[in-house]
Amino acid sequence: MAQRTPSIEGVTVADLDRDPYPLYARMRATQPVAWVPAVNLWMVTRWDDVHRVTTDEETFTAVVESSPVDRCFGQPTIITTDGQVHRELRKATDPKYRPARVNEYIDDLVRPIANAALDEIVAAGSADLLTEYFEPISALSLARSMGFADVDVPTLRGWFRGLSLGATNFELDPTKQAAGDATANEIRGLSRDLFARFTAQPDECALAQMLHAGMPDGSTRAPDFLMPTVLVTLLGGMQEPGHGAGSVLAGLLTHAEQWAAVRADNQLVMKAVDEGLRWIAPIGTQTRQATVDVEVSGAVIPRGDAVAAVVGSACRDETKFSNPDEFNLFRTENETAAFGFGSHYCTGHWFARHQIRIAFEVLLERIPQVRFPDGFVPEFVGWEFRAPTTLPAVW
Repeated sequence: MAQRTPSIEGVTVADLDRDPYPLYARMRATQPVAWVPAVNLWMVTRWDDVHRVTTDEETFTAVVESSPVDRCFGQPTIITTDGQVHRELRKATDPKYRPARVNEYIDDLVRPIANAALDEIVAAGSADLLTEYFEPISALSLARSMGFADVDVPTLRGWFRGLSLGATNFELDPTKQAAGDATANEIRGLSRDLFARFTAQPDECALAQMLHAGMPDGSTRAPDFLMPTVLVTLLGGMQEPGHGAGSVLAGLLTHAEQWAAVRADNQLVMKAVDEGLRWIAPIGTQTRQATVDVEVSGAVIPRGDAVAAVVGSACRDETKFSNPDEFNLFRTENETAAFGFGSHYCTGHWFARHQIRIAFEVLLERIPQVRFPDGFVPEFVGWEFRAPTTLPAVW
């Protein structure tokens, strides 16, 4: 392998999973762009550089030859393609998740799911709100909006675990690859049946919209063209809003004055949601490939190398945010990199943010006195998909 400089040696995937933020802080300060052999990627960590990498499509393409997403899910996916193909996939996926459309159905979709989840646990007076509340809401809301009407929460959890192993397998671990491939094949089988149904029967779900939206009368997009993006949508939207909600709760319940403020003023819920997504970005990177030898903040990235635009690090850039490691819903800086930038800005950003909002509104309506047990300190895991490990709560 060619020598790449600067290089961050000695960092393992386990180190990144445990807590990537100290590394990101050191990199922003001294080596903002560096090769990380453990994951076979250049990491770009400062806000301005992350923005550049994710918006300059001529220099940094989303078509990444070494992409674990493509290796597991197939091609083309909405996150690993550019140009006309990307525009066609956005045309297929956007209609269900545009803000105005989401506003029409999000409360009717999510609120009953949230109330049903609380019905299962409220009488007990305690629960793990990550696994028993936020994750089921996230998984079921996305699945039902897509058209997976009969898939239960345990199955959806299994889908997320398998897809995430395959999609983050930068280190080429064969065990992770096998798990990802098996899960992707299971979902493909069910999706083909649903695509066949929605080809003949009109429906408002996302799978039906992917087939028909923007197409001439009587024609549909090919299911095989859409299938990789179905897998990406499930991975990105099924659990990550739930994980983001968990981080919001961790931030609020470890800052009593902020939790009290949200309890007193429901209008602060969305500010808390956006701050939690900045503080712990649920999805850590966007991957690109250099199309030419290019200098970024003093490092020369060779043509053909894969580049991780670390949105999780950009969200804590000291030049953009005061005390960026702190959760503070009252901060005046309102920007976030959590949903990416440019043409690949997350399709489901509005759906995700308002799904979390509703989950908190229902929580506040029914158990506003919720708190962590005495002495509990939240812990987090993951660098590509980061979330609390558990959120035991009592009320």
